[in-house]
Amino acid sequence: MRNDARFRTYTVSQLARLSGISVRTLHHYDDIGLLKPASVGDNGYRYYGREELLRLQQILFHREFDLALGDIRVLLDAPGLDRLRMLREQRARIAEEADRYRRLARTIDRTIAELEGRDTVMDKQLYEGFSPEKQAGYEAWIIDRYGEQARARIEAGREAMAAMSPGQKQDWMAEVAGIEGDLARAMHEGFAADDVGLDPVMAAHHAWVGRTWKVPPTAAAYAELGVLYRTNPEFRARYEGIRPGLADWMAAAMKSYGARALQG
Repeated sequence: MRNDARFRTYTVSQLARLSGISVRTLHHYDDIGLLKPASVGDNGYRYYGREELLRLQQILFHREFDLALGDIRVLLDAPGLDRLRMLREQRARIAEEADRYRRLARTIDRTIAELEGRDTVMDKQLYEGFSPEKQAGYEAWIIDRYGEQARARIEAGREAMAAMSPGQKQDWMAEVAGIEGDLARAMHEGFAADDVGLDPVMAAHHAWVGRTWKVPPTAAAYAELGVLYRTNPEFRARYEGIRPGLADWMAAAMKSYGARALQG
C-alpha cells in the first residue's frame, strides 16, 4: 500500500529531476509561498507529497500560459478552487492552441511549396493560424515598455506590410529567416557577439529593420530592439527556437554593432 503514488514523498532534488524544474526554482517557489513542501525534516531537507506535486503541475500549466508567479499564487490559493474545472479549462485552451499550431504548420508548408515553385498560396492562406489577440498583446507589451513613441514604429511596420504584394511579403520573410539562420550559424561556429566578422550579416539585419521601420535605426534604437528580442516572451521564444541562447547573443551583437558602426 505504501508504494501507492499518493503516499510517496520526494526531496527537492528528486522533485527537480522528476519535473524538470531546477532546485533553485523550487527553493524560490518555497520562499515566495507559491509551493511549500509538505514537511521539512530535522536534516533541513524539504519533502514533497502528492498534493505538492499536483500544485506544481498547476503552476507549470499556468506558466505555459505566461501567467505571473504572483497571479498564480493568488489563483491557486483562492477559496473554493475547483481543480477539476481548472484542468478542463486548461485542456480546452491547449487543444485550441494545438489546432492553431497545426494551421500555422500548414501555412509554413504552403509557403515553402510556393517558394520552391511547387504550388501557389492563396492570399488569405498566407495568414492562417496567426492570432490577432497575440499580435495585439505583443503590441501592447511594446508600448507599455517603451512608451507611446513606440506606436509610430508599430504603425510604420503595419503600413510597410500593407504596401507589399504577397510575393514581396514572402521575400521579406524569407530574407529575415536567412539572416537569422546566418546569425545562428555564426553563434554555433563560436563567433563572439562583438566580433567584427559579423558586420556584413549585422548590416543586412539593420537594413532589413530599417525597411520595416521606414527609417534606419540609430545605434541606441537598434540596441533597444535587441533588448526587446531578449526580453519579450514572443521574440525570445522565436530566437530560442532557432538556437538556444540566440536571443541573448543576438541582443549583444546588435548593441556591439550599433556602437561601432551606427550613429546616435
